[in-house]
Amino acid sequence: MIIQPKIRGFICTTAHPAGCAEHVQEQIDYVKKQPKVDGPKKVLVIGASTGYGLASRISATFGAGADTIGVFFEKPGSEKRTATAGYYNTIAFEKEAREAGYVAKSINGDAFSDQLKEETIELIKEEFGQVDLVVYSLASPKRMHPRTGELFSSVIKPIGNTYTNKTVNVHSGEVTDVTVEPANEEEIQQTVAVMGGEDWEMWMKALNEAGVLAEGAKTVAYSYIGPEITRAVYRDGTIGRAKDHLEKTAHELDQYLSSIGGSAFVSVNKALVTQSSAAIPVVPLYISLLYKVMKEKDLHEGCIEQMYRLFAERLYTEGETPVDEEGRIRVDDLEMKEDIQAEVAALWEKVNTENLEDISDIEGYRSEFLRLFGFGLEGIDYDQEVDPSIELKA
Repeated sequence: MIIQPKIRGFICTTAHPAGCAEHVQEQIDYVKKQPKVDGPKKVLVIGASTGYGLASRISATFGAGADTIGVFFEKPGSEKRTATAGYYNTIAFEKEAREAGYVAKSINGDAFSDQLKEETIELIKEEFGQVDLVVYSLASPKRMHPRTGELFSSVIKPIGNTYTNKTVNVHSGEVTDVTVEPANEEEIQQTVAVMGGEDWEMWMKALNEAGVLAEGAKTVAYSYIGPEITRAVYRDGTIGRAKDHLEKTAHELDQYLSSIGGSAFVSVNKALVTQSSAAIPVVPLYISLLYKVMKEKDLHEGCIEQMYRLFAERLYTEGETPVDEEGRIRVDDLEMKEDIQAEVAALWEKVNTENLEDISDIEGYRSEFLRLFGFGLEGIDYDQEVDPSIELKA
């Protein structure tokens, strides 16, 4: 099959196996060039196949020399359709990790289910005995509660007031206004149920009760705060309410894990092009302007740079883990610098369809978006036939 990108809305419905492998290799190569991290050795990554979760797994293995187990929900390919990008990413990561002498195992299924938690616990017992780091990086629009069977669906809406601001059609480059109606209480609660901390807490308690958390084990989940521009639809909206719950859960888990000398953190990360962020109104335009400013100042970071820095300078630095007044790790510190935010805000006031290409990095956004699915990588012949049905080895 000759595989080309097929864009539908804010997702790409195809993925290229060779391109995904090259994208993974670039991240591995970056970490290999950095100083070694005196970090974890047996790591569980929940949500391990794309974005920050994949970058965490790469940083753990090639930065700290860790064996890993990855949990995710991805679809394999067939003769007629490609696999999801995360499926190809995992094949590529495991191949490189195993060739380098590391254990790299994966479980593909519903991470919200009790059954998959039990499967993971058994695999930890077989392969590692215990894990010393658990990364929680799940991103899903829906979640079925494992105990009640209730299906929750998240929404991206403001709370309290209708919200209107600029947005961009990334593919056409048209800048328009978008209006989002406020969420009702049911939508808020459902979003918290999907994207808050309940499942993370269930994972950590299941792991601890099974005795597979090592003495001093750490866990980290990922969050975002962002600027004033996106605040109404993000941090003050339904997603922000879920992130508040996630951060509250971190404090509760930190106390819970004290019995084994463990700790729990939320890491607030930078705005990046991911499959999740592409779905949020206003955010792609903000990211396009942010990339322009940060690249000009030589401060731009992608997922892998962020996660390596999280491991090397936050989670596994000497002494106490540096946190803000709310107890959160901040690797969004460069994004949130006053001068950067001031420049982005000034560009935001000026940006329109006519000047978008000149004053933003919309082309960089498009490129990053396609790279998530294995397209636009140097050295890949996209006119060549490839087999989309390669398998993830046990």
